[in-house]
Amino acid sequence: MGGCASKDKKDTKVVENDAAAAAGGNEGDAAGNAGEGCVSNSMVFLSRNKSDTMVDAAVLEKLEAGFAKLAASDSKSLLKKYLTKEVFDALKNKKTSFGSTLLDCVQSGFENHDSGVGIYAPDAESYSLFADLFDPIIEDYHKGFKKTDKHPPRDFGDVNAFGNVDPTGEYVVSTRVRCGRSMEGYPFNPCLTEAQYKEMEQKVSSTLSGLEGELKGKFYPLTGMDKAVQQQLIDDHFLFKEGDRFLQAANACRYWPSGRGIYHNDNKTFLVWCNEEDHLRIISMQMGGDLGQVYRRLVTAVNEIEKRVPFSHHDRLGFLTFCPTNLGTTIRASVHIKVPKLAKDYAKLEATADKYNLQVRGTRGEHSEAEGGIYDISNKRRMGLTEFQAVKEMYDGISEIIKIEASL
Repeated sequence: MGGCASKDKKDTKVVENDAAAAAGGNEGDAAGNAGEGCVSNSMVFLSRNKSDTMVDAAVLEKLEAGFAKLAASDSKSLLKKYLTKEVFDALKNKKTSFGSTLLDCVQSGFENHDSGVGIYAPDAESYSLFADLFDPIIEDYHKGFKKTDKHPPRDFGDVNAFGNVDPTGEYVVSTRVRCGRSMEGYPFNPCLTEAQYKEMEQKVSSTLSGLEGELKGKFYPLTGMDKAVQQQLIDDHFLFKEGDRFLQAANACRYWPSGRGIYHNDNKTFLVWCNEEDHLRIISMQMGGDLGQVYRRLVTAVNEIEKRVPFSHHDRLGFLTFCPTNLGTTIRASVHIKVPKLAKDYAKLEATADKYNLQVRGTRGEHSEAEGGIYDISNKRRMGLTEFQAVKEMYDGISEIIKIEASL
């Protein structure tokens, strides 16, 4: 199971930095040097006895056994690459104020040797406490985002700068921009109690019910969901399922479906997932190639939600989520695109995508085929650049891919 032993923190007094909280955790770099990276809600735990901070023997035993198995395996994961004996010994006795241990971070990668990454953060504090492991993995995955680098402050830029990447509608089937957010003051999935899941769902539901105009819609809790509603959400491809084996092993699916829910607007162009992999997945999407419209909707929604729910933010790493592959801007801007001619020269498609830091995947995401010659193409970089720059890479790259397809 792992740590998260002190979930209820009965005897703990929490002092929060009011200024950081009021700032909404966007920039918050007053807390000192970039190398250390403080969590923006600056939790100071004043009365912790020794048993709160000690890792128990059963956890240590699981850690030692898991480490030995991983070391002996032919795993290609980033976890295996960077969890050296030296790093392992330095971190195995550490515990966050939420009770998370190294085991909570690595148990999915210990269990699934075919993981690409193999590590999750059980709470925001883990990114700092277990930095000796997280930092090199982040640098490797995010293409050179070093531990001395600092993610820039949030900047959505000129939301009117993007137009329709495919005005004639020949190539782009649909466009989607999403981001992940964590609610400040709560740990991530492995450490959440059932009561916290329910409390978060209530906060998210009441926050979203206050949205107006184009964003106005309805929240559907997964618990007790009507069969007809469930079928409609499946037909719309909105309903998320319980996590895969990687998330299961990370203890990200406990108390399912308690505290989980889906919100969508009346036009079905705006969607929020509550407590799937992340506390919040905020998604804007529509048919066709009008990236400008999709991006503006997302930015409006994020700003509206943040007025009511403070987000977890790190001075150096940007917005924090459960998975270290999804930090910084957390933005993924993607299109489903038909490029039958380029598809015959896949190397050229990949090379063009690489030039703009884009990722080419099958229609249904990673490890899937391109159904009917339709690819899912998105920005790869999420850290070390602004939200606007991340989306612009996708905009410029897709424009170039369409130009090449049209010339063939």
